[in-house]
Amino acid sequence: MASDLSVILPRVLIVSRRSVRKNKFVDFVGEYHLDLIVGYGALPVIVPRVSGVHMLLDSFEPIHGVLLCEGEDIDPSLYEAETTNLSPEELEQIRRLHASDTAIDKEKDSIELRLAKLCLERNIPYLGICRGSQVLNVACGGTLYLDIEKEISNKFVESQRVKHIDYDNYDGHRHVINVVESSPLHHWYKDSLEEGKMEISVNSYHHQGVKRLAQRLVPMAYAPDGLIEGFYDPDAYNPEEGKFIMGLQFHPERMRQPDTNQFDYPGCPKAYQVFVKAVIAYKKKLNITTSVPKPMKLNQEMKNKRKVIQWSFSLARNMFTTGQELHPSKESELKAGAEFLQCNTALSFQQKNRLEQIGATVRNGGSYIERLQLNEENERQAKNVMGKMSIEQLSDLLSFYHMMGQICSEVLERKLNGINCQ
Repeated sequence: MASDLSVILPRVLIVSRRSVRKNKFVDFVGEYHLDLIVGYGALPVIVPRVSGVHMLLDSFEPIHGVLLCEGEDIDPSLYEAETTNLSPEELEQIRRLHASDTAIDKEKDSIELRLAKLCLERNIPYLGICRGSQVLNVACGGTLYLDIEKEISNKFVESQRVKHIDYDNYDGHRHVINVVESSPLHHWYKDSLEEGKMEISVNSYHHQGVKRLAQRLVPMAYAPDGLIEGFYDPDAYNPEEGKFIMGLQFHPERMRQPDTNQFDYPGCPKAYQVFVKAVIAYKKKLNITTSVPKPMKLNQEMKNKRKVIQWSFSLARNMFTTGQELHPSKESELKAGAEFLQCNTALSFQQKNRLEQIGATVRNGGSYIERLQLNEENERQAKNVMGKMSIEQLSDLLSFYHMMGQICSEVLERKLNGINCQ
């Protein structure tokens, strides 16, 4: 028996990271992420990083939120990194120093970028941590530094350089960031800020970062060297209404005191708490439009029009089955059905022929046939164009029209009930 959407827990998709253990691949997700998601009332659903999963994401519906975290560098070709000024020798140095990160995982890239774009299209809550923040920026059209040390740090004297990764003190390493006033990050950490300062110390495990921030995103924090450490979409941030699009370069879930589970700051778990709040709100909003199909409510004028069209089709059917000609006084009643069909630009020639048989096409049939021929040509051209598109492009197009269909249905319902859609 199919489950009612209303009893499904809010679902947060998290893509696993692939690693090698005992000469075999294993998938994992950091438990801190899972604990926080569960603790605030949502269900983490792990999307395994295995070949072909990017084609099966529809099977994970309903999706109420996406959390992306951890992983290798994103394929540079996805954000036009060929314009970098780094020399081949420097690129080789980066590959040797950050061997585990520079081993590109195109399957993970494909899975996560499609999920990020899906969230952006449908306004599904999205939280990106570390690599997940970089995925968000790339999905929105932004770019990344291939290596912070080579492209940023070397521009400063050694005493002013910010160390963004320390393999010798991986968990304990911290550096200062400056929080942007009135941002969500400021709200979460405001009780921990010293008077007159907007600084907190965060952990750091990355050698890449945001180079050009996508236009729709706004910074929430900077490192002293100017690197953006947190950002969000202010037009898609309203947790109470199920809106949350954010990326954090640091790991607040791992900012804990040594050998304890005590956070460095009370604000550290806030990103997860507010994210899950948005996930729960999004699920409720989704349930309103999808859980219980409701008959469309028509106003009296539309009810009357529908009756006229139904009567027109009934007359046409009688003409076809009995072979009798229509009385001239009834011609206007039959014409209502023909005019309706002329407006339906999705009809095919097969439908046209059938409707001609039952006498529904009258008088100005020439114009009607011209429209059908034009539609057939448009459909043929569309199929030719789509035949040249990649699977990913077709999937993105399908997601777009799915979203537009949902919006159209919601707005139409509101208009029929006399509700202001502004």
